[in-house]
Amino acid sequence: MSATEGGRTLRVALVIFGIVLAAAGGVLAYRSYFVEPAAAVVITDAAVREVPNMARVTVGLLLLLTGAALALYAALRRR
Repeated sequence: MSATEGGRTLRVALVIFGIVLAAAGGVLAYRSYFVEPAAAVVITDAAVREVPNMARVTVGLLLLLTGAALALYAALRRR
């Protein structure tokens, strides 16, 4: 195995890992914001409102952005 084949294999692995990481982050953010039970319930005189768990939404969005950036960097990097 030459150095270029090893580098190509690593790039493919990084692209796949980045896509999987971005997909997991997207699912986590979506489920935390829309599907999962609320983290808190705000009760006012006018209405009762559920508030999503914003920490999980933020972590999911960070994973999404990190995974997408990793996959894009690995795919577009030239040597």
